[in-house]
This record gives sequence, C-alpha cells and structure tokens, in this order.
Amino acid sequence: MISQSPSGPPRRAAHQAALVRDFKQAWDAQDINALVGLLAPGATFTADGGGVVAAALHPIEGGEGIARYLTDLAVRAIGGLTVRERTVNGRAGPVIEHEGIVVAVYAFDVADDRITRIRAVRNPEKLRRWTAG
Repeated sequence: MISQSPSGPPRRAAHQAALVRDFKQAWDAQDINALVGLLAPGATFTADGGGVVAAALHPIEGGEGIARYLTDLAVRAIGGLTVRERTVNGRAGPVIEHEGIVVAVYAFDVADDRITRIRAVRNPEKLRRWTAG
C-alpha cells in the first residue's frame, strides 16, 4: 500500500525531494538520458492496475527500459500528464495526474543517490483518496 504520511529525517527527505524534482523535470522534457541517469542500472518498476486499468503486466528491469517505458507513457497520454511532488510512504514521491485526476502514485526506493525501485499504484480504487486530498 502507498500512503500519505510525514517525511523522515531531514537529510534523506531533502535528497528524496531533489530526486523527485529531477524526475519531474526529466519526465516533462521526455529526456530519456536524464531519466536513465536517475535510475540505478538494475532498477525495477512494478505497477498495480488492480485489473481495472492498464499497467505494466510484468516488472520492468533496468534503468534504460524503465526510462523508455515512462517516456512512452508521457508521449501517449492525450492531454498530457502532470507530475506533482507529494508525500508518499513518508517520503517525497511523484504523483501523476491526467486532466486533474490522479492516475498513478509512485513510491521510490533509493540507494547510492539513484532510484533502485519504483512501485506504481494505478488502481483507481486505491487512488480515490489521492484525488480527493
């Protein structure tokens, strides 16, 4: 489960927030190289669509594969996607909106200044409180 909660220690929180800002900037620019630079080479992306909405059916492995997947999502979204920084599982995390509706919440695991894992929730049932909040 991905939840909204207060941040952890200030140093880690500031670093996480900087990663989220860099992620947002790279996503907005559809800059695959910048996204690859933020992701660990062995990073993993998983998504939960709950069988209700489209989501990656299998984990996506590797920074480049994840970067290409995310860039493709941004390109295919009619009307565009907006990335906002929110508190996700006690740390800064990207919340993805489409036309003002939250369509995904991402939780990052970070090691050695790079994103090692992205867990995405896309199931609308689990996202209701994000749109309302």
